[in-house]
Amino acid sequence: MIRVLLADDQTLVRAGFRSILSDEDDLDVVGEAANGREAVSKARELRPDVVLMDIRMPELDGLEASRQIAADPRLTGTRVVILTTFDLDDYVYGALKAGASGFLVKDTEPAELIHAVRVVARGDALIAPSITRRLIAEFAGRVKRPAPGPQMNALTEREREVMELVAQGLSNDEIAARLVLSPATVKTHVSRIMTKLDVRDRAQLVVLAYEAGVITPGWLTP
Repeated sequence: MIRVLLADDQTLVRAGFRSILSDEDDLDVVGEAANGREAVSKARELRPDVVLMDIRMPELDGLEASRQIAADPRLTGTRVVILTTFDLDDYVYGALKAGASGFLVKDTEPAELIHAVRVVARGDALIAPSITRRLIAEFAGRVKRPAPGPQMNALTEREREVMELVAQGLSNDEIAARLVLSPATVKTHVSRIMTKLDVRDRAQLVVLAYEAGVITPGWLTP
């Protein structure tokens, strides 16, 4: 069962998401929060698998709440999905830097919301949808990249190749087909890369790939 926490200051939004998710046998909405501070508190109390986090909330915004959840060693198994609107796109890259595993637009279709929760719960990131690829590419391109650190030098040639494909939004199965490897082997490579680079999930790996100059934003143009 995937445990979900809803964090949004609009009661109707929370009710709508609860209604959609509660109809699924494998999803359980374990709590709700009306502001960012409450979201952090509820996350620590309930230890959900996924937090659907509005970015604009009173007391503490979703960006800072995401950062606190990602930094809490007690919540290493909790993933955050930021809920955004087009007029808040400037927050997207910062949200991923803060530790969010991806984002959704608030008017997303119910099926996409359900899929997103399942994808993030299993440790993947919301990188595949074209809108996500485009926005990450755009805002990553605005960030001044530091020189690659010693961690990048620890990667093997194959690991760098896999990292590039992860950052392009490919799934493990797609990477396996591209490199003529088994999905299990690709999964092992991804796990080793994340361990070497000390990142918590694929979304963080994508951010690091941009910052280190491993790939360039233009690669992800839809």
